[in-house]
Amino acid sequence: MQFALTDDQRAIRDAVATFLAEQAGLERLRAVIADPAGWDAPLWAAMAGEMGYCGLMVPEAHGGIGAGAVDMALVLEETGARLAAIPFFETAVLAVQAILNAGTTAQQVRLLPALADGGTRATLALSGGSQTPPAGTGARLTRDCDRWRLDGEAGFVPFAHVADLLIVVASDDAGGVSLIALPAATAGLTVTRQPPLDLTRPFSHLRFEQVVVDEADILGTPGGAGPALERTLAIGAGLIAAEQTGGAAFCLSSTVDYAQQRVQFGRAIGSFQAVKHTLADMMVEVEAARSAALYAAAAIDAGTDELFEAASVAKSWGSDAYRRCAGEAIQLHGGIGFTWEHHAHLYFKRAWSSARWLGTSAEHRERIARRMGLGPI
Repeated sequence: MQFALTDDQRAIRDAVATFLAEQAGLERLRAVIADPAGWDAPLWAAMAGEMGYCGLMVPEAHGGIGAGAVDMALVLEETGARLAAIPFFETAVLAVQAILNAGTTAQQVRLLPALADGGTRATLALSGGSQTPPAGTGARLTRDCDRWRLDGEAGFVPFAHVADLLIVVASDDAGGVSLIALPAATAGLTVTRQPPLDLTRPFSHLRFEQVVVDEADILGTPGGAGPALERTLAIGAGLIAAEQTGGAAFCLSSTVDYAQQRVQFGRAIGSFQAVKHTLADMMVEVEAARSAALYAAAAIDAGTDELFEAASVAKSWGSDAYRRCAGEAIQLHGGIGFTWEHHAHLYFKRAWSSARWLGTSAEHRERIARRMGLGPI
């Protein structure tokens, strides 16, 4: 594996950092979370449409750029640092990978171009948190005479209220798992916003009541999407770690800046040994999380089964690092760090929200142990 960034990759990282610095500042983020819509439509139009970042991992044959997971990880680290309130990860990673891993060639030709150019916003509808389907799946696909029918529910689906396309995970009576590319305007589908913890990534509850499913919208073979879903979730876990790294890195950099400016007892608080030690520990957390995330991305690009272990390592470390850095940022900012007006609580909430999504640290460590043949831990 190549661990040094290429010139093109550094150019991607610098370009997206400059773009988001201009388009996604903290003042704008405040305005977005105060808006009932709950997402930044202009930023989406610029990032997905003008910049074309949604097509990074879409093959060129389907209207994308055809880049790799490492390139996507670099972009996600920057969106995580800015808490970009757009369904970028949901569309460009989860939905795209579900279609690539489970869909037929005809379905990829039909669905991927609109995702690549940002014309379609999408998300993955999976109930049960990170349980292995079908155990944690609340939606059921059944054959009703000569048609397919979808019933049940899916909870905590990110950006479902603005999605045009839902990739629904559904189980069947035979214990199989299906992935369904369901248009958001389908009759019988109800989307209800859920009370948010993370104001920058709103979740919704979906209810399916006798939804008629076109067989052409079932990705691949009905009931046969289990391996494709497992791979999609592993890729998602590995790449969300890059987003977590970006958030943790911002917590570190903003706290270092504050420690250099805040004066107590006639000295900048950054000169105190205890503060130095805490900041050093935060830096170690960030650098380790970045290494794990990039290794997972490289494993994804390599196309080997090592991606499952690497993704779990990255997700478990990224979740813990982000939570610790966000917590320390609040502490070191002192009284102001606990206020609504300061940005620290936004990163703290994103850290805890993303730590639960796509598998907790404990769940991913158990997966690593099982793959090593150690059994449950």
